[in-house]
Amino acid sequence: MILASTLHLAGIASAQQASAPRVKLHTSAGDIVVELAPDKAPKTVDNFLQYVRDKHYDGTVFHRVIDGFMIQGGGFTPELQQKPTRAPIPLEANNGLKNDKYTIAMARTPNPNSATSQFFINVKDNAMLNAPNPDGYGYTVFGKVVAGSEVVDKIRAVRTGNKNGMQDVPVESVTILSATPVAK
Repeated sequence: MILASTLHLAGIASAQQASAPRVKLHTSAGDIVVELAPDKAPKTVDNFLQYVRDKHYDGTVFHRVIDGFMIQGGGFTPELQQKPTRAPIPLEANNGLKNDKYTIAMARTPNPNSATSQFFINVKDNAMLNAPNPDGYGYTVFGKVVAGSEVVDKIRAVRTGNKNGMQDVPVESVTILSATPVAK
C-alpha cells in the first residue's frame, strides 16, 4: 500500500514536471532554457509568459551583471532605454522556492509588489534574497535554468562598467535576441 502510494505520488510529481512550461532565451552569448514553476508562482509565471508572447524580451539586454551574485535583464534596450511595461504583479516570494544558483527570479523596487518585466538569474546561492529577507519580503523565484548554465556562467564573467548613470553594465552588450516557449 505504501509503495503504491509512493509510486502514485512520484507519477504526479513527474507529470507536473512534464507539464512545466519552458522558455528559451536565445542570447548573443548562447541559449538558456528556463523551466517555470506555475504551481509555486502562478501570477509570476503568467506574467513572464505574457511578456514572452508579446515579444517584449526580444532585443533587450542583460543590463546588470554582478559576478558572484546575479545577471539581470528583461527591461532595457541596448541603448539602455527602459521599455514600457504592464502593471506590476503581487509578490509571490513566500512560495518555498529559494534563490539558489541557476534559479530565475523577479527583480523589483523596494515596493514588494512592483515586479514587471525584469528578471534575474542567480549565479550562486543567494539565501539573503529568500523571504522574508532582506527587507521583510524577499524576491520571487519562479523557475530554474535546465539548459545553458554554461551560458549563464559566460555572461556573469563579462567585463562591466558604468553607462548612462547605471553600474555593472556589460561593456559589450549581451542581448536577448528572442525569448520563445519550448515545446516538450
